[in-house]
Amino acid sequence: MFSMRSILSLLLAGTIFFSCKEKVKLAEAVPQPERPNIIYILADDLGYGDLSSYGQKKFTTPNIDRLASQGLLFTQHYSGSTVCAPSRSALLTGMHTGHTVVRGNKEVRPEGQHPIPDATFTLAEALKKTGYTTGIFGKWGLGFPGSEGDPTKQGFDTFFGYNCQRFGHNYYPRHLWSNRDSIVLEENAGHKKGIYAPDLIHGKTLEFIENNQDGPFFLFVASIIPHAELVAPEAVMESFKGEFLPETAYKGVDDGPEYRNGPYGSQKEPHAAFVSMIHILDRQVGEIMEKVEALGLSDQTIIVFTSDNGPHTEGGADPDFFNSNGPLKGTKRDLYEGGIRVPMIVRWPDKIKGNTRTDHISAFWDVFPTLSDIVGIDPPPNTDGISFLPTLLGTPENQKTHSYLYWEFHERGGRQAVRKKNWKAVKYQVFEKAESSLELYDLSVDIGEAHDVASQHPDIVRDMERILKEARIPSEVFTFDQGTYLEVK
Repeated sequence: MFSMRSILSLLLAGTIFFSCKEKVKLAEAVPQPERPNIIYILADDLGYGDLSSYGQKKFTTPNIDRLASQGLLFTQHYSGSTVCAPSRSALLTGMHTGHTVVRGNKEVRPEGQHPIPDATFTLAEALKKTGYTTGIFGKWGLGFPGSEGDPTKQGFDTFFGYNCQRFGHNYYPRHLWSNRDSIVLEENAGHKKGIYAPDLIHGKTLEFIENNQDGPFFLFVASIIPHAELVAPEAVMESFKGEFLPETAYKGVDDGPEYRNGPYGSQKEPHAAFVSMIHILDRQVGEIMEKVEALGLSDQTIIVFTSDNGPHTEGGADPDFFNSNGPLKGTKRDLYEGGIRVPMIVRWPDKIKGNTRTDHISAFWDVFPTLSDIVGIDPPPNTDGISFLPTLLGTPENQKTHSYLYWEFHERGGRQAVRKKNWKAVKYQVFEKAESSLELYDLSVDIGEAHDVASQHPDIVRDMERILKEARIPSEVFTFDQGTYLEVK
C-alpha cells in the first residue's frame, strides 16, 4: 500500500516531469539566438599578390577590393598546405598537415582522391548539427564519388561541382556532380565548349543563397579559378587580348584519350586568359555580395575570401610576369612564404570595422575554432587551431597566439616548415636517408626569405628541429619514408 505521503510525492514528481517536459518543448519553440550566415570563398591557386588590394599593379579586382574596404584584410594568413587536397583537409578538420588525415594529393582512379574517413568530424558537420544548412559549390577533392569522403557524407546538404581535382583542371568538363548524381554536360561533348563550368557552378551558388535566405546557412564556394588550365569564354577574353604583351603560347593537349581528362588545353595568350579568369572570379564575388545585399542579408552574413595555396606555374601560367606572389619567395608546392601565405579578407557588417588590416598570424586550421566561437559551439578537442574572433572584433588584447605553425608536404622529396613568431624554418628533401639541412629565416627583416641565417642561430635551429619531429603523428598513407603514391600534376 502507498501512503498518502508516497502518493503526493509521486504526483509531485509527475508534475515536475511533465512541467520539465513542457519547458523543454517551450525552449525548443523559442527561436535560438540569431546566428550569422557564413560564406567562405576559396580561390584556387590565387597568389598573395594577385589582388589589387594586396598590391597587384597590372590588373584590378574591384569587387574583392570593395569587400576589403568593408572588412578586415589579413597580411599574415596561411593556407593549410601548398597544394589543394591537404589544404582543404586542414580547413575542414581544424588540424595542420602533421595531424589532418589527408596530407597530399593522392589520386583514386578513375575519378577522385583519397577520402577523409567517415569518422572525421568536419566543420560542415559541426555547423549542420547546430542548425545550419550547408552547401559546397566548386571543387571537392577529399573523397571519390560514393566513398566515405563524399561531400554529402561529410556534412554538406548540397554539393554541385567537381568531385575530382584532376577533372577540375578543365573548364569545359564532360560532367559535373549534383550531390551523388553525375550530370552529363552534352553541350561539352567531344570538342564542344557550350558550358563554362565556373559559370554554371556560380549560378547554382546564387540559387543556394536565394533558397536558404531564411538561414542560417554555411556556403563553401570552392572556386576552381585560376587553376590550372588557362581558359575563359571568348566574350571575356576579347576585353584583354593584346593587353599583356609579350605573350608566349602554351601547347597543351587538345585531342586524344587524355583530352579533358586532366591535362591542360592549349592557350595562345596565357596572360590575357589569366586576367580574364581573375576578372570572372572577381565578378562572381561581386555578384555574391550583391545577392546577399539584395536579400537584405548583409548585416547577418560573414563573407570570407581567401586562396588554397600560392600561385601555380602550370598550363602556361606566368606568376613572375604578374608578380603573383608579391614580395614572397616560392610558388605552389613550395613551403616558402609564396607557396603558403595567402590573402584573406573577412567582412561582417556592424561587427568588423571596415577598411582595416591586421598582421595577426593565422592559418586555415584556425577557421574551425573561429566559426565555432562565433556560433557558440565547442571546437573539436583535437584542433590545432586558435579562434581569431578577438582579431575580427577589434580586441587584439584578447587574442591568443600560436606557439608555432607547422606544414609538411609529401611530393618532391618531402618538405617541412615551421613558423615560430618571426622565425621561419624550411627543410627540403626529408625523404632522403641523409640528414637534410634546415634553412632559417627572420621574417621580420627578410619576408622574401633571401638570407638563410641558420649558421648564426644554432639554438633556434635545434628548437626548430625538435618541433619538426614533435609536431606530427605518423600516417600510414602519407609517410616520410617513401613517396610512392600518385600525385596530381
